[in-house]
Amino acid sequence: MKKYLYGLSFLALAAWTATTVLPVSAAAPPKAKLPILTTSAGQSQDATTVNIVLEEAGLTYDYCDVPTPEIVAAGVGLGGRESSEGFHAEVYTDTNVFPRGTPYKTMIFAIGASMKGMGASGLTVDSEESRLKKLIDYCKKNKIAVIAVHVGGKSTRGAKGSDHERMIDAVAPSADYLIVTKESNADGRFSAIAKAKNIPLTEIEAALDMVELVKNLFQS
Repeated sequence: MKKYLYGLSFLALAAWTATTVLPVSAAAPPKAKLPILTTSAGQSQDATTVNIVLEEAGLTYDYCDVPTPEIVAAGVGLGGRESSEGFHAEVYTDTNVFPRGTPYKTMIFAIGASMKGMGASGLTVDSEESRLKKLIDYCKKNKIAVIAVHVGGKSTRGAKGSDHERMIDAVAPSADYLIVTKESNADGRFSAIAKAKNIPLTEIEAALDMVELVKNLFQS
């Protein structure tokens, strides 16, 4: 998967143009801490985009597409879980700095529903929504920062109550920080969530703009 990500990184990032990063809400972005666990909220390919961004920013991370609270609790290394049919786990955290079992300090959720992706993981929209809410509850109880990212634009938005919007509802209102593209926020939905919940929100033009953003976010 690592080689796949680097290949995709070269092709995808070459096509993007870095532009403006716009702080939208009045609340200041937090200083996030390592180690990081990335995951999907809805099983779209946008989690891959987030992983590419972290690699370009020089940040190591672990990835699991469908982690449970028990897997998160196992910390760095995901408790030795390995990828299998319908389950993907990748450990890229620098274990010389953060030994296996070190508790995660930040979870990054890439929001976007994919019926194909959920089906491959044996999930329905209902069960994915329930799983996400349990993860969010675990993060809140264990002081793990939740960063919600939406970079799919119009393709991963929809009408109220649609699959995409349910994934947003499950994660965004409980996030500690929101990062969205301008296209994803064209209707101001994320701005409204940020205002109502007093969540820091940064709007970016393109996914590549996240590279410098996360570098600054995770500065010690």
